[in-house]
Amino acid sequence: MSGQHRLAPSPELLRHWRVVRWLLAAMFAGLAVGSWLMIGAAADTPDKPPAKSGGMAGHWPAGSTAAPTTAPSTTTPPTATAAATIPAAAALTFSTTGPGWLAPGSDPSKLPGPVLIADEKNNRLLIVDASGRTLWKYPGPKDLAKGQTFKTPDDAYFTPDGKQIIATQEDDHVVRVIDVATRKIVYTYGTPGAAGAGPNQLNKPESALMLPSGDLIIPDMDNCRIIMIPKGAHAISRQIGKTGTCVHRPPANLGTPNGLFPMANGNYLMTEATGSWVDEISLSGKVVWSVQLPGTAYVYETNEIGPNRYLTVDHHNPGQVLTFDRTGKVLWRYAPTGKAALNKPSLALALPSGDFVVADSANHRVIVVDARTKAVVWQYGQSKVAGTGAGQLNKPTCLDFLPPSSLLIKHAATMGKIPR
Repeated sequence: MSGQHRLAPSPELLRHWRVVRWLLAAMFAGLAVGSWLMIGAAADTPDKPPAKSGGMAGHWPAGSTAAPTTAPSTTTPPTATAAATIPAAAALTFSTTGPGWLAPGSDPSKLPGPVLIADEKNNRLLIVDASGRTLWKYPGPKDLAKGQTFKTPDDAYFTPDGKQIIATQEDDHVVRVIDVATRKIVYTYGTPGAAGAGPNQLNKPESALMLPSGDLIIPDMDNCRIIMIPKGAHAISRQIGKTGTCVHRPPANLGTPNGLFPMANGNYLMTEATGSWVDEISLSGKVVWSVQLPGTAYVYETNEIGPNRYLTVDHHNPGQVLTFDRTGKVLWRYAPTGKAALNKPSLALALPSGDFVVADSANHRVIVVDARTKAVVWQYGQSKVAGTGAGQLNKPTCLDFLPPSSLLIKHAATMGKIPR
């Protein structure tokens, strides 16, 4: 055979080459599609998918005698640093490391974001994220000025501009305003440790609020009055109820007012513990309606969750959470018994999902209750165990969401002003 000529391939050999070319083409096409899918999946999937807590071994502070009831969240690897930032108005930036602390079976997705907790008997405020990590704590070692104290914060809410926190210290008979950026107390009403009804005195205040103007509204519970104080002042400009007369006859007399929450229409929902009364009232004192809730012992901090739909707690042992309308008809009730019973719940708020977050105060926990199944789907705090360690609380009494979802920011447009 000459080097310049080649024999033509046989028909059989041509068929083999065609089969090989087809297989090679199919193989490369498959590799290309597989690579594209992997790239797309990597772009859409986090390094570690969020997991429900409870799927890992629990951890509790040294010395705990109870069986572990929390597990670290796996949302963030233990060695990584988690960071969250509130809108600039609040001037809060957090960073934390390590796992979170939640009760087994807790689903972090059930809580839409971090919550501010008034941890009353631990004399502190905490911000905890949905995975149970402590993001922020007040006061720190250098936050209080010489001679200042910060005892028994019973309620705490972000102010309407998100720049401050208004904290009500019921058993210390004082209301404080804390600047978020500087972590300093910038205003005090009341005389710490001294109950009274005179100038600059309170007697077990509850749920103090700040209006967008900076004015304060304070339910002065054991003085049986609601007082209004202009921004920065220490003189009462308006009062609803007669000091020391504790009967349900609003607006002249109030029966131990322990809550005053803004409504969508500009009025306020007032709770009177004496007799378990709830009233819609304006800041000028006009009463729109009043209803006495049956089957309750001590209603607490009622708030509006929809048109003619209200949410309250029965601050009792065993306690309950219920929704009702302005006629007093109960629409939904959560009142578990036995080991699952609530113990003096102090506040319930509605979540965007329709579920409820509850401060189960004397059980030392904050929980999310599924409104449909009535199952506890998220819990921070060790049930029936008070403590200061990771994942522990001691009588948590109040909750707020972070700006812009915080209570007073959401209602700022309709909160009104103190009548002059």
